[in-house]
Amino acid sequence: MIPFYKLERYEGNQNLFDLVMMSIASTSVGEPLHFHAEGLRGTGKTTIMRAARDILPNITRIKNCVFNCNPLDPHCPHHKNLSEAEIKEIGTEEIPMPFLEISHSAKVGTISGSIDLVKLTDNDTPEARLLPGLIPQAHRGILFVDEINRLADTSPEITDILLDVMGNKPGHIQIEESGLPVVDIPVSVSVWAASNPDEEPGALEEIRRQLSDRFDMVCYMERPKSVDVLAHMLKENSYANKIRKNRDIKQEDYQKNDEFRNNIVEWSRRYEETELPDFLRNYIARLYLKHNLESIRAIEAMQQGAILYSIIKGHDKALISDVTQMIPLVLKHRVDGDTLLKVVNDIESRGTKEGRLDFMKARKNKKEPEQDENYFQSGRSMRDIPRNDLINTEKTLTTGEN
Repeated sequence: MIPFYKLERYEGNQNLFDLVMMSIASTSVGEPLHFHAEGLRGTGKTTIMRAARDILPNITRIKNCVFNCNPLDPHCPHHKNLSEAEIKEIGTEEIPMPFLEISHSAKVGTISGSIDLVKLTDNDTPEARLLPGLIPQAHRGILFVDEINRLADTSPEITDILLDVMGNKPGHIQIEESGLPVVDIPVSVSVWAASNPDEEPGALEEIRRQLSDRFDMVCYMERPKSVDVLAHMLKENSYANKIRKNRDIKQEDYQKNDEFRNNIVEWSRRYEETELPDFLRNYIARLYLKHNLESIRAIEAMQQGAILYSIIKGHDKALISDVTQMIPLVLKHRVDGDTLLKVVNDIESRGTKEGRLDFMKARKNKKEPEQDENYFQSGRSMRDIPRNDLINTEKTLTTGEN
């Protein structure tokens, strides 16, 4: 697979690269960011998301915990009631952030969890224990679903599980097996998905609207439109080039991946400390009320996305342009085309600086009395004003008239 840093960037896929970086940074600090990439088949949606596996940062977990328990906040049935001293005795370890995929042949038990048959059939000490499924194992990491529109159509049971996982941040999952107590555990996982809405069974929002709304953002992958871009992609994907790379693995690949990881760690640190300015919150709130948006998740995603976008783009603080950049991604799957067009046209007609200008205008109005006082204090004495500036005579008023 081509390393993440070598994947071709162009205007049609830049949003997906941005969302990948934003989601990883947010997931690193325990707040999921779910996104869905739509586009024609073969445009590289899945390739970009799978390549991101190599740039994921490490997480620290309780040693050998298959639920990826955070030592500072254990949540699984085996560790959640342990004391700090007991956890210290078990020890901790660093592992790469989990990246797991849900296949279309997966069963409910594979996704959520089931009885551990190895423990159950142990000849010496048989024991009925739960084996966590893909979702509990992906805790504090990424869960990828390819062709999610087909999964929503053919596997409603798995879709219901995803609704619980993505419903809140963190979500939760309930594991049920006959003969064992029901286990309900929190799960903090970012769900990435890909689909082609032009193929059967159609767009996700038309198949399972509840699941579509759970995604914070949706981006559309466009085809490349440059000869140079396409030629470079062909070169990187040629068989001879792949064989040459396999024989001579370059140290550069590891260094570039480390650069991405270091950036993500820094972005995560900044995200924990960054707040959205009040005037931008008010701007988002006005959009919600004016255009009768239904989902509160939409404006929450605008806030989360604007902060993350400003950070990965190197802005000192979140700007109104960061908010407007997120609006199409947040609303595309939540409103009809006419409403989205009205929102976009409203933003363009008022200008992207409106929120900031309104905020500054409000502050300026508060200082009007002080400005009036200064105005009169700086006035000139009448004896210092020339007569021509003070009085318009009949001659000056009628100058130029015939």
